[in-house]
Amino acid sequence: MRTIHIAHLYYDILNLYGEHGNVKALKQELENQGIKVLLHLVTLDDELDIDKYDFIYIGAGTEANQEMVIEHILKYKKIIKEAINKNKFFFITGNSIELFGKYILNNDQKINTLGIFNFYTKREEFRMIDEGIMKCSFLPKPIIGFQNQNSVIKDNEFPMFEVIKGIGSYPNSETEGVKYNNFYGTYLIGPVLVRNPDLLKYIVQELVKTIDSKFKLKKFDLKENEEAYDNFVNTFYQNII
Repeated sequence: MRTIHIAHLYYDILNLYGEHGNVKALKQELENQGIKVLLHLVTLDDELDIDKYDFIYIGAGTEANQEMVIEHILKYKKIIKEAINKNKFFFITGNSIELFGKYILNNDQKINTLGIFNFYTKREEFRMIDEGIMKCSFLPKPIIGFQNQNSVIKDNEFPMFEVIKGIGSYPNSETEGVKYNNFYGTYLIGPVLVRNPDLLKYIVQELVKTIDSKFKLKKFDLKENEEAYDNFVNTFYQNII
């Protein structure tokens, strides 16, 4: 197995809730499999060489920092779209998911974004702050995570999660996130991969498969993560799952 290259884009300004934990968890699990990993920290002053990376991560940030990133990332619109269509891995959390829609609507102001997908984002006057629990077709257990957002995605053609009823505060929405090819995007923030060991295992398996389909993975040892997940679900969600 060759070296896997992970890019943490805008690591210094889009890392509002400690999202570096997602990159750290992925890198550690790949290394536990005996795979060499090279982490690239990329920000506004750097050239973005998408072809160089196997996995691209972007976390959450303030609206001001998000708008600085939009100015930078728009220069790479064409190559990012090509990469997503060619199954490059992207894992996007928090409001960075908004970068990949057509635009952000902020009152009467329209902020153009990458336009990779046909959805747009509307910033609302209210803020949604809550723990959320969701399910998806490619994992056996629900996903848990924290939300802190004042934006809502509209016209999403490729939702990733189904929101479990009665949990969270997603207004008039039964779905969340975006999944298309190997693009995974969610408003959930913080160390999502650490809190959801099944998702971490899935991402490792799928990433390795795209690079070397014959590589045999060892058994994962995520006992502490699994215990923390089970304790949380059993405490807060045992009556609805």
